[in-house]
Amino acid sequence: MYKWCWVIEMLIKTKRLVIRDFDMNMAKSVHMNSLDDDNRRFVPDEVFETEEDARETLEFLISRYEEMKSPLVYAVTLNEGVQIGHVQASKLKDGWEIGYHIGKAYTGNGYAKEAVKAFLPVIMDMLSVNEVQGICLADNIASIKVLLGCGFEKTFEGIGRYGGKDQEIFKAVYAKR
Repeated sequence: MYKWCWVIEMLIKTKRLVIRDFDMNMAKSVHMNSLDDDNRRFVPDEVFETEEDARETLEFLISRYEEMKSPLVYAVTLNEGVQIGHVQASKLKDGWEIGYHIGKAYTGNGYAKEAVKAFLPVIMDMLSVNEVQGICLADNIASIKVLLGCGFEKTFEGIGRYGGKDQEIFKAVYAKR
């Protein structure tokens, strides 16, 4: 007996970036990009202290692609192939959330905004959804700028659950136009 499934490989190209499936050769760059202070502060569960930690996480993330199971996390690379961060869609109780991170060595160049803008329509079509939420800590000014710059509209700012505890958060929603 055969089980049929559609295997979709992520491949989005922008002027400067490529968004694609992770591969195991990216473990070192995933590890290194995760170590910056902002990542430790805003998303400590995405810090990989060793390359082996990153490798284990990549194995898990890559295993999610075939069945399109959350979280769906994809590499963001420069056109020349250097992995600089990621974009992702994660299932929430009431929809989907976008996530993203660009390593500190590459921030300040508009890469996060470029990646999110390119990723949104593709992942929304893949998931057959009409809106995606963006949630971050209220003092994560850079992430708020990315969300608003990509057309998200603020829906809430105040105390909410984030990272397993009550914190000041910012929520926004992006709806297909």
